[in-house]
Amino acid sequence: MKNELTAYIRQVEEWISQSEGLDGKRLESIRINIGFFQHERLIHLIVTMTFALLTVISLGLTVSEIYFLPLFVLFLVLEVPYVFHYYRLENGVQKLQRLYRTAEEKVKGDQSND
Repeated sequence: MKNELTAYIRQVEEWISQSEGLDGKRLESIRINIGFFQHERLIHLIVTMTFALLTVISLGLTVSEIYFLPLFVLFLVLEVPYVFHYYRLENGVQKLQRLYRTAEEKVKGDQSND
């Protein structure tokens, strides 16, 4: 997902930099793709928070019974990559939203010049 988001951001930046790369159709495409990436971000937020909750619960169990230590370590090891992945998704979607606003202003400016 990270590579897909990065590639799409590059593509949108290219459209914005081209003088005739944007129109209403592309603008709508950007908005639709932002929705897809936001949905992906929401799913990863739910998964990240679930693993965070399981990590905290397993830590509490580990304090009372040391036998739960492997479970705690497992959840902790899984939680760290989820946090980094969610961080990248969040920042990528926010960047895409900023690019959309820039593209929208550019399209409106081009339409007013016609």
